[in-house]
Amino acid sequence: MQHRTLGRSGTVVSSMALGTMDFGTMTPEQDAFAVLDAYVDAGGNFIDTANVYGGGKSEETLGKWFAARPAEVTDTIVIATKARSPLGPGINDQGNSRRHLDRQLNQSLRRLGRDNVDLYQLHAWDPITPVEETFSFLRDAISAGKIHQVGISNFTGWQLQLMVSTAKAMGVDAPVTIQQQYSLLSRESESDVFGGAAYNGLGILAWSPLADGFLTGKYRRDSNPSSGTRASSDNPVYEYTASYRAADPQTWDVVDALVAAADETGQSPARVALSWLHDRPGMTAPIIGARNTDQLRDNLAAADLHLDDAIRDRLDAVSAPKVGQYPYGPFGAAQRARSVDGGVPLMDTIQAAQ
Repeated sequence: MQHRTLGRSGTVVSSMALGTMDFGTMTPEQDAFAVLDAYVDAGGNFIDTANVYGGGKSEETLGKWFAARPAEVTDTIVIATKARSPLGPGINDQGNSRRHLDRQLNQSLRRLGRDNVDLYQLHAWDPITPVEETFSFLRDAISAGKIHQVGISNFTGWQLQLMVSTAKAMGVDAPVTIQQQYSLLSRESESDVFGGAAYNGLGILAWSPLADGFLTGKYRRDSNPSSGTRASSDNPVYEYTASYRAADPQTWDVVDALVAAADETGQSPARVALSWLHDRPGMTAPIIGARNTDQLRDNLAAADLHLDDAIRDRLDAVSAPKVGQYPYGPFGAAQRARSVDGGVPLMDTIQAAQ
């Protein structure tokens, strides 16, 4: 297991994080414990959850595991959780307000059976709450020893920059990570968000690194998903994501290229997809999920797999995000480009297109 710092912080985490979204729901407690034990045995120390996962069941399962394992094991764990999502019918049962975050942090700590969390992440942007109010709460929670570091998730580029700039203006701790959907089938954050992350020193955490199973090779063009898969479940979120992925021809071009790369390297498609992601610029850790220890070990092996340039270039090309020409495509990028060697990037782009 490789290790990296948690963004620009001094906290060191394994380069493969363990996601626990299905713990206590689709993954029963006994199976979850086995996966957690195998992850730690493999050298992993970075576990990600959220208050909304299973309505708190994920955190509760982790809390039971912490209580059942010795301190020499649990003390090594860097635990990350999140809050913002709606957890009740009330108008204030969601968001990044002081009121909501204070209540949710305390409930998360109770479920986890811990005095603090290492990384507390805002699960999404809140257009209603002023960011100053959010940071005021986070500052107090850090001072109280309940939070060690702050992260953000599912933010756009301008929202990321506003958060960092506001934190600096207030003299409080700025976010150290951003958790985004990122994979060979979801690269849109490269266009703007990850530029802001790199400029401000935020590490990238990638959720859904296997695109709900599409990058495992088990879904193929012009075939129905088999029973027991996420795409065939009754979960409305999985049904929605599976339907829009399946309707996009690029999905199947990427899957075909991925399977070909897997055959060429003698690795599973999942390992190849995770290896591609693991070695992306700015990456702190893909967040892998596993229903059993076999899936976990196969996924963790991707950290030691490094694709050659030819395979990586083919995967880069076939999975390139659709951003058009402007402002994030070649025309807009050329307008913003500048080099110490001079040149006119915009004219080069125009001439290359002619």
